[in-house]
Amino acid sequence: MHKKIILTILTLILTMSILGCSKDNKTSASSQELQPITIGVMPDVDSIPFIIANHNGYFKDEGLDVEIMHFKSALDRDSALQAGNLDGAISDMLAVVFFNDSKFNVKITSKTNGSFKLIAGKNSNISKLEEINNKSIGISKNTIIEYLTDRIINTSNINISLDKVSIPKIPTRLEMLKNGKIDLATLPEPLASVAVANGSKILNSSDKLGINPSIMLFTEDAISSKKREIKTLYKAYNKAIKYLKKEPLENYVQVLINDAGFPESIKNTLILPDYNKASMPSKKEFNEVLDWLKSKDLTTSTYSFNELCDESFIK
Repeated sequence: MHKKIILTILTLILTMSILGCSKDNKTSASSQELQPITIGVMPDVDSIPFIIANHNGYFKDEGLDVEIMHFKSALDRDSALQAGNLDGAISDMLAVVFFNDSKFNVKITSKTNGSFKLIAGKNSNISKLEEINNKSIGISKNTIIEYLTDRIINTSNINISLDKVSIPKIPTRLEMLKNGKIDLATLPEPLASVAVANGSKILNSSDKLGINPSIMLFTEDAISSKKREIKTLYKAYNKAIKYLKKEPLENYVQVLINDAGFPESIKNTLILPDYNKASMPSKKEFNEVLDWLKSKDLTTSTYSFNELCDESFIK
């Protein structure tokens, strides 16, 4: 009888111990904190959903700590990415090919809503594309800017030659256009609208032609170690898209000036793209980018669209 009582007590103790451990493990798993995540952005409208998500507390609401680093040139952004200072960045399909060619593996995780315009300077006396032959144009070489410049020209079916001047920093390119140091420039929004407010003229745009190679990318390391974080980031991103679709610009334009460093003049000039919830870019656009890179002898790779994409974070 005594032995049975002792056995019963031991069984109860063991059962309680197992239940306690199970409860602790469950609590630990459910309360596991998300790792911080760092992304790089440029001074363009692609960055606005991230700026809004951060300012409105959508990242914090999801328990995610996001650091947004601002860059004025693609070169500086890409250097930070390769140095391991960024998990991901707003970028473009060209950069994805270049990175993977150099064995620095990154993947496209969604498209972003970029907007680029080819603009003639105020004092250039240029009012249409047919008048730009042999004129100087400010671009950043071997980037989305040069790609879009070529696409705009080729799509317009005009036979011209341009003096391409490499000006990697976007604000510097805008300033040189304003001061008449170059005749033309290809600029992203919102700086394109700033140029127009200063008297420059839009000759054509990526929006009008339906061209959009802008994307969000993440490094292979981030994709393997921060899956939950990236998925959560997109959840907050989509909240920001919903906000942007319903709120008038005047309700948040000061946030863009303060947090993104956009110039004060955008209050009267900024034209926003039609933002969409996170989705993947088109295979057609990717193949056109790859063809352009090959035509410029910038790559010999034959990547497939699926090879350089990971859509799991936006499903």
